[in-house]
Amino acid sequence: MSSIPRAQRPQRLALPVKGDERGSLVALEALTPLIPFPIARVYYIFGTQAGVSRGFHAHKALQQVLIAVRGQVTLKLDDGKGHIERFLLNSPTEGLLITPGYWREMHDFSADCVLLVLASLPYDEADYIRDYATFVAQAQAKA
Repeated sequence: MSSIPRAQRPQRLALPVKGDERGSLVALEALTPLIPFPIARVYYIFGTQAGVSRGFHAHKALQQVLIAVRGQVTLKLDDGKGHIERFLLNSPTEGLLITPGYWREMHDFSADCVLLVLASLPYDEADYIRDYATFVAQAQAKA
């Protein structure tokens, strides 16, 4: 079991759906239980080629909510202390909250996948840890 407190571990989020015979809508607001941070950046990943994996980094401070608004993708999250979890994102009504300190890899993108990401901070290269050995050493030093 991870030494990370439950509130800081990745959490699946059931997104509230509103709709009627015309269709469905999901509205998300910052600083709520679903999105517990100010949204400073929004981006989406699409058109990922078959067999291509993405990510391969961790963040020092950034929080994110990821939503597969179309298609599916598998996320592999590693806390650097021997605890690895995999999450299949395949519904626009479910998100995944990821707090800092997780190595993330994204695999098995479906051809139609559109992965929406809500981020707590603007892009800052200094927030990234891109070397896995460095990430593990830092994670274990904090344990």
